Amino acid sequence: MAKLFIKQAKQYAETRPSYPPQLFQFIASKTPLHDLAWDVGTGSGQAAQSLAGIYKNVIATDTSPKQLEFATKLPNIKYQLTPPIMSSSELEKIVAAEASLDLVSIAQAMHWLDLPKFYKEVKWVLKKPHGVIAAWCYTVPQVNNSVDSVFVPFYRINTEPYWEPQRKLVDDKYTNIDFPFEPVDGTDNTGPFEFVIEKLMDLESYFTYLRSWSAYQTAKDKGVELLTDDVIDNFKRAWNENGQGQKVVRYPVYLRIGRVGNC
Repeated sequence: MAKLFIKQAKQYAETRPSYPPQLFQFIASKTPLHDLAWDVGTGSGQAAQSLAGIYKNVIATDTSPKQLEFATKLPNIKYQLTPPIMSSSELEKIVAAEASLDLVSIAQAMHWLDLPKFYKEVKWVLKKPHGVIAAWCYTVPQVNNSVDSVFVPFYRINTEPYWEPQRKLVDDKYTNIDFPFEPVDGTDNTGPFEFVIEKLMDLESYFTYLRSWSAYQTAKDKGVELLTDDVIDNFKRAWNENGQGQKVVRYPVYLRIGRVGNC
């Protein structure tokens, strides 16, 4: 997974959207204590930054050193480079001791993980029974009917051969992802619960976001330019139709959340 984002790490850091405060408020309301959180697959730290405003300390890990280079540094975030799979001793040394975490968060990354092995780690580090795991993804951007009518065939046809199979879990809004945890207080299921990101973007920022996709880089490595002149012209016509250079781009967010219980 880490290899997919090495070449576009800077674009990823610059254009990936920030998550809405309501998402973190909801998650924090389900963890009785706010001492220590582990942000897994932190990338350039988008989620870790928000968690650092709520939790006393955040351990933010990733398997990509290039991604971590662009992470925003804060005094209560400890960024750590990790191997894809950790032993119990490595987990304790790099992340945290057994039953010491209030929260494990995974933003737009759980579909890349070896879930059975990862869940074993989660159940080892979370406080029992109320430690919480929160995993969310966001799906494709929504602008307006004109832009979206260009985007949909670009996404479903042009880019489709270049996505990893795990992308299907995101398209399915994490509804079909294995999630063996108990509902948190105040809920009767583990989701997905829906939120929305809103980000003001111009067309060049929108293109930079598309270029940050792993599918774009995979195609480029195979000698295929997905954003051809024709595709760019179609996007330009649609984007400039109403004369507004900047537009609010919306990304639906889908959250799975549960508590570890006494397992």
